[in-house]
Amino acid sequence: MKYLFAYKGKECIKSMEKNKKNYVELTRKVSGDEWNKAIHDAFEKNKKNIKMDGFRPGKVPFDVYVKKNGMESLFLEAADLVISKTYLEALEEAKVIPVVEPKVNIKNVSDKEIEFVFEVITKPELKINKYKDLKIKKDELVVTDEEIDHEIEHLLEHYAELVIKDGKVEDGDTVIIDYKGKLDGVEFEGGSAENYSLVIGSNTFIPGFEEQLIGMNKEETKDINVTFPEDYHAENLKGKDVVFTVTVHEIKTKEARKLDEEFFEDLGMEGVNSEETLKNSIKEHLETHKKEDIENKFIEELMDSISKNTEVEIPDEMVEEEIHRLMHRYEENLKYQGITLDLYYQFTKTTEEDMKKQLEPEAFKNVMYRLILEEIIKLEKIEVSDEELEDEIKKMMEKYNITREDIEKEYQSLENLRYDLQMRKTFDKLSELNEVK
Repeated sequence: MKYLFAYKGKECIKSMEKNKKNYVELTRKVSGDEWNKAIHDAFEKNKKNIKMDGFRPGKVPFDVYVKKNGMESLFLEAADLVISKTYLEALEEAKVIPVVEPKVNIKNVSDKEIEFVFEVITKPELKINKYKDLKIKKDELVVTDEEIDHEIEHLLEHYAELVIKDGKVEDGDTVIIDYKGKLDGVEFEGGSAENYSLVIGSNTFIPGFEEQLIGMNKEETKDINVTFPEDYHAENLKGKDVVFTVTVHEIKTKEARKLDEEFFEDLGMEGVNSEETLKNSIKEHLETHKKEDIENKFIEELMDSISKNTEVEIPDEMVEEEIHRLMHRYEENLKYQGITLDLYYQFTKTTEEDMKKQLEPEAFKNVMYRLILEEIIKLEKIEVSDEELEDEIKKMMEKYNITREDIEKEYQSLENLRYDLQMRKTFDKLSELNEVK
């Protein structure tokens, strides 16, 4: 567990307003043998890294170290060793349940004792005025022939084969080119390439480049004049006029596919070997996705309606923590693309504060919805039995070919999976109570 520490000698750092709702200040001391042991444990933990004249690394006696560095040099490390136990004991005594990680102030500390002040945010009171009989209508599930035909056209386009063509470059063609860029007659870094494959109309290059290739013939060389955008990432090229000398070596065009045996084999879709079976498969695929979209829209409208009938003051700290969670998730998604957050900020010309502001509405909604659902769980007495939990584990193991340990690792604990199931049952209950049949 992470804690936010603050210490100013004997003065407790100014904390939140004492009359703030959902704010609890818990004070607890650790003294005597327990605190003395923590100080010695802190020394032993770092002993191997302590260097002192006359002693080999890791062999400095406690008394010698304290005489030179002072007992206070061990206080923060010792505090870290006792904080979790102290915090849990404080929560147990006060009978409060925190909703975010606490802020911890060290009010007083000496070689005799340490006094912590835990600033705890508790769950806000919630009053749902109405969550039944809201009469939310689900969209009708319809898949049209036009939608199926569009998907088939998309597949034919995707599996189209590139073939070498005679004649001139046209929009949509793929060309193999050499190019060499010059600024004021001098080649610039990153402005040259050989045998580069470029799709005309893909807008891969700077504006005006691809359009000027249209009409060129194979092995033709041409100078192309373009201007780099004012917001281009390279400072030396922003807004600059440059000349690219381009040679077209090959021109390829897409050859349309037909719904024949070879195409169905290339698709590799199980059970698809004819136009009819392909249409059936696409229809089933579209129905599955549309059903999911319809359910999501229904739930969103339902939760929005309930939230408008709910009275609650959500602590800022809960929203801030959710913002951090969303940012972490976004950062992880960027990593899969090989992009860091700092690089993303550079590309988008934004800052961390910009992202936080952008995520704030979603974070507030997530917290609001979670509080509503947890309240409805209590009101409707929705529970997940051990048998239901075990059934879900077995289903997941069979469906995804994973082990029980894999599931525990993914959810961090099986109680988190139980909570997830509880939420699903709550959504089912809300649908039952509110859907217009």
